[in-house]
Amino acid sequence: MSRVATGLDVFRDEYWARLKGYRLGLLSNQASVDSQLKPAKEIVSGLLPGQLKALFGPQHGYWGIDQENMIETDHSHDRELDIPLFSLYSETREPLAEMLDLIDILIIDLQDVGTRVYTFASTLMNCLRAASKSGKKVIVLDRPNPLGGEMVEGNLLKPELHSFVGPFPLPMRHGLTMGEMAKIFDKKARIAADFEIVPMKGWNRNMIWQDTGLSWFMPSPNMPLAVTAQVYPGQVIWEGTNLSEGRGTCRPFEIFGAPFLDTRLIKKSLPPEARAGCFLQEVLFRPTFHKWDGEICKGFMIHILDHRLYHPYFSTMALLKAVLELHKEQFAWREPPYEYEYKKMPIDVILGDSSLKIKIEKGADLFEIEETWREELKDFLEWRESYLLYS
Repeated sequence: MSRVATGLDVFRDEYWARLKGYRLGLLSNQASVDSQLKPAKEIVSGLLPGQLKALFGPQHGYWGIDQENMIETDHSHDRELDIPLFSLYSETREPLAEMLDLIDILIIDLQDVGTRVYTFASTLMNCLRAASKSGKKVIVLDRPNPLGGEMVEGNLLKPELHSFVGPFPLPMRHGLTMGEMAKIFDKKARIAADFEIVPMKGWNRNMIWQDTGLSWFMPSPNMPLAVTAQVYPGQVIWEGTNLSEGRGTCRPFEIFGAPFLDTRLIKKSLPPEARAGCFLQEVLFRPTFHKWDGEICKGFMIHILDHRLYHPYFSTMALLKAVLELHKEQFAWREPPYEYEYKKMPIDVILGDSSLKIKIEKGADLFEIEETWREELKDFLEWRESYLLYS
């Protein structure tokens, strides 16, 4: 297996000399490492000594320490380089003008997970906007989409449900890299940023993470494995319900459930298409924190058997429908707030279309629901073509 060269690898080997003499900022976290697992901060500061003037961290903090959503990270100071470390998940979720005054160029190196609700896309868009207003340049070091770049799935986000977990009308599983999203955001949202992408080498759209030859380093505390990212486009739905999405276990999102589930009945009621490419193993688990903390939950662990047959969004929507029909008395939708949305229902913010919750509650046919987003997915695939960086 040949190893993919990330944007950081290409920066290290070829690009870095172009930045001599500029004051630099770096937005990264613990997963921002090259193919030899050397952190981006060390690479940039080593190749361009004295030029790194500020560090920035996304949700969960620069070191990925803070577990839960809406747990803000404080600004701090990097003792090694003696420069400020600004949190973009604090009282501000975008770099402020006074932060950008310290730099000429902001380098962004974040590992996305290929799902619309992951907040790094919002942070990317916010940085492009802020840099454009401040007259600063942005350089995006591209990284693989761990779900691959071919398959897309789900409805497109409705404009009225734009949020920090939905900055742009993308499908839940969007099949884009950070560099490609930067191109789309800049053009479609009319940001007009001065930005450049350092593309990968050796990556193509049919590669999932396991094909890249790269080591996985969790980009957030509840994304421990590449397979976690691969179930996430569906399993994140449980965040809008009273079911545990597996936080407080060693395998979040792969494991899910609640004390009241009848797993055998749920499994029997699923259409075969919902189990295509995966196996639902019945499990018991006790979360150590978050929902159902300390209580024994009945649920499932998802095993992906064939990633080309497994459709995470459809699969979890089918599971949600089954749980709702079989456990109407015990099931509940989570109440706000959720990711800085204080009025909208979390499930609506996650799904990106408030009509979906209503349809599921009324027992609508899941295949008919899926049919409603097929046409918009077709349109999405057509217009995104001109923004793609890789064949």
